[in-house]
Amino acid sequence: MANTSSAKKATRKIARRTEVNKNRRSRVRSFIRTVEEAIASGDQTVAAAALKAAQPEMMRAANKGVVHANTASRKISRLAKRVHAISA
Repeated sequence: MANTSSAKKATRKIARRTEVNKNRRSRVRSFIRTVEEAIASGDQTVAAAALKAAQPEMMRAANKGVVHANTASRKISRLAKRVHAISA
């Protein structure tokens, strides 16, 4: 248990940030799921639109430090490749 007032405050801050980060991570996963469902349906226009909506959300999470920048870029790249493969 935290003893000093600064340690208690740090605990409160960590709890708040954890909540924000959880929400942001969940939002990113929802966007990714939407893209993957569109890919599974085989509709390229819907998949492309879903990917276009997911990209800024994923990069925002990377900029905020929720996920690593390379991880976000890798996921976007792989999703884009799969969306492009539908049309071919």
